[in-house]
Amino acid sequence: MIIDSPLNLFLLLFFSLVLAHYLIFLHRIFRGLGNLQLGNNQNIPHEFISVIIPFRNESENILKSLKSIESQLYPIEKYEVIYVNDSSEDNSLELLKSKIRKPNIQVISVPADFSVNAHKKRAVRYGIENAKGNIIVTTDADCVHDEEWLITIIQTFDSVTGFVSGPVEFVTDKTLFSNFQKLEFAGLVLSGAGLIGSGHPTICNAANIAYRKKVFDEVGGFRYQMNLSSGDDELLMQKISRDTDFKVKFCIDRRAIVETSANKSIGDFYQQRKRWASKGLFYSDKSLVLKLILIYVFYLGLIAQLILGYFLDEIFLFSFLISLLLKIIFEFRILYRGKRILLNDLNMNFLLVAEIFQIPYIIVTGLVGAFGNYLWKSRRIKR
Repeated sequence: MIIDSPLNLFLLLFFSLVLAHYLIFLHRIFRGLGNLQLGNNQNIPHEFISVIIPFRNESENILKSLKSIESQLYPIEKYEVIYVNDSSEDNSLELLKSKIRKPNIQVISVPADFSVNAHKKRAVRYGIENAKGNIIVTTDADCVHDEEWLITIIQTFDSVTGFVSGPVEFVTDKTLFSNFQKLEFAGLVLSGAGLIGSGHPTICNAANIAYRKKVFDEVGGFRYQMNLSSGDDELLMQKISRDTDFKVKFCIDRRAIVETSANKSIGDFYQQRKRWASKGLFYSDKSLVLKLILIYVFYLGLIAQLILGYFLDEIFLFSFLISLLLKIIFEFRILYRGKRILLNDLNMNFLLVAEIFQIPYIIVTGLVGAFGNYLWKSRRIKR
């Protein structure tokens, strides 16, 4: 093909550069996954553990959560569980209180006037303020845990570890939509794991994290984030990695997997991804923000190449196909490695569907998440 226009040459060079940036980013994740190792510590740490589980309107899930929490094989005298009710409007609080059987499990409710704008983060913070543990573990009330979950997460700690991120996996109902979500969400989890393994902790999921209370206090806790409705996970992790001498680890062990259901509707999926995207512009590492913007520009560029190929020059259709093919290959490598070392039941048959749908959804949710409002647990969250 002959490039007969300086404008076309400039655009192709630009698309090539953002493609190269994205592929380098994906390769870093791939290498980072290879660096992760199972924890060697077989001893239970001497520190007391506090498991904090915030909940709001979880009547459908709260008893499943309680059952899996009460099944933990961790010594009962070495940990407590604090369910934190965040202004539930259903009967989840009453359901939970009526079924608790273990003496180390308690339920508290967040005062109505406590950090009103922080939402879920206020519940976690209130739980921490009422916790006795030296290590804080957080998970969600719509999650189910293996009986060895807690002991596996805790054994990842050593004397120099300040923060541990654990794996989270979607449970599907066998529909195309839920299988797509499982695969796409696995990509996010593995990306977070690989970035930790490469020494660049960036993303994690509050459904499965743990950190030392003294490290949480050392970085100021959520003090500088209480105006944000989210950020109780990766903003804290990034701050611990950047501002302390403690290490961030990922627990690459199937026993540590926390399971949660995929979104039931496209609307729920859309709101969830808007909420997740809302944190990116508030990362304090501006070079990281720039990298994320360049990744977003790569996705915009895919659509732009399609449009330019149709209206301007067919060479952009060729560049689009090359970009898409390389994206699929590099992302497949990450998913395949993740399937081998952690997410064994991952179904790769839905990869092409996920790859195609991922492009428009990232463009839309990335934009509206950064600048718009979203719904969470029947609350409308404003920017």
